[in-house]
Amino acid sequence: MKYNTLLKFLFALSILFVAEKVLSMAPPPPPPPAAGGPVVPIDGGIGLLVAAGIGYGAKKYYDKQKNKENSES
Repeated sequence: MKYNTLLKFLFALSILFVAEKVLSMAPPPPPPPAAGGPVVPIDGGIGLLVAAGIGYGAKKYYDKQKNKENSES
């Protein structure tokens, strides 16, 4: 029984040492990005979405007013 427990302990210990050796051979992590980071222009897309939303809202308002005038006549 004692021999079996010792054998399991040595096996687990050897697995830990092998895992440490394998992990130490891994490539280093990439360097962090520059302080400012990459410059990404987000103005163009957001501006188009806002303009499309305003246009859609104006069309809905115009159609609603037009239907209101037609129903009153």
